[in-house]
Amino acid sequence: MSKAGVLPDSYTLPIILKAVSQTFAFKMGKQLHTVAMKIGLQANEYCESGFINLYCKAGEIANAYRVFEENPERKLGSWNAIIAGLSHGGRAKEAINMFLELRRYGFLPDDVTMVSITSACGSLGDLDLALQLHKCVYQAKSMEKEDILTLNSLIDMYGKCGRMDLAYRVFSKMDQRNVSSWTSMITGYATHGHVNEAFECFRCMREGEVTPNFVTFVGVLSACVHGGRVQEGKNFFDMMQNVYGITPSLQHYGCMVDLLGRVGLLEEAIEMVEGMPMKANSIIWGCLMGACEKYGNVKVGERVAKHLQELEPLNDGVYVILSNIYASRGLWEQVERVRSVMKQKRFTKIPGYSLATTTSNN
Repeated sequence: MSKAGVLPDSYTLPIILKAVSQTFAFKMGKQLHTVAMKIGLQANEYCESGFINLYCKAGEIANAYRVFEENPERKLGSWNAIIAGLSHGGRAKEAINMFLELRRYGFLPDDVTMVSITSACGSLGDLDLALQLHKCVYQAKSMEKEDILTLNSLIDMYGKCGRMDLAYRVFSKMDQRNVSSWTSMITGYATHGHVNEAFECFRCMREGEVTPNFVTFVGVLSACVHGGRVQEGKNFFDMMQNVYGITPSLQHYGCMVDLLGRVGLLEEAIEMVEGMPMKANSIIWGCLMGACEKYGNVKVGERVAKHLQELEPLNDGVYVILSNIYASRGLWEQVERVRSVMKQKRFTKIPGYSLATTTSNN
């Protein structure tokens, strides 16, 4: 189209920007920004929100802010884009502050705003704010029919704030529930150690003929970890593959390894890790290393330590834990050997220090 000499318009650019964001083609996105500035479309409502979303996805928050602030007559779509970008980018406090700024400017949030801001609130675990936002959700409803996405975000928010009673209250009043609704409840119960509730929720989900997805199984497997329920964990792991055809991801394997390690089935755990179709990361190996320390398992601990040393050669924690495992078994020669290796590699702990700071009343 460009080679044919046809200029894009306010319909073309947002579509291309969406494609660019989905494919993470950020270099092309910046070129599109230049094109938009040349033809005077950078302040178009849909183009502007598209550029904000693009820069947020690229992790260039400063550029996203710059686009947002350049237009004094910005619309709600631009506010939604910057709030969503900050929320998804792990900058929850900034997202909340931007939401408060939106209100000060006299804008009324819509369902899109509330999904992003409840997610940010959940990340902070601020219950007082969660209760206030719940009221805002009902004020922001743009449709007579309740939006399932917004209600799911409320369930997730309350779950992250530790109030599963409030999450269930929202859930129980929903006219329709999708896989995300059930998964949010299961994950919330699992996170806070309500193992039986998580299992019961999963059972009701299947009875309601709602097909679980890979996130659902991360939730139920996490519940198994919290409750030390090995057999149930194995059953769910098999069910995921054989009943629903879901290929286990690193997260699923991580849950299983954590579960086996916590109950002392270390040989079985390391066999699972070494038989995984993908390479285990330092989190999985570190989890297993901790289990070896708990049970004083020298044999498995040495194998795990070898893998961790290959992944993180400068991590002195591996040597410290291995030394502790040897010490728990009275193997003082091995303890001395590990400490000698640490000295040779010049591993030293970073000394603690105090930093003088001043507080501001601003």
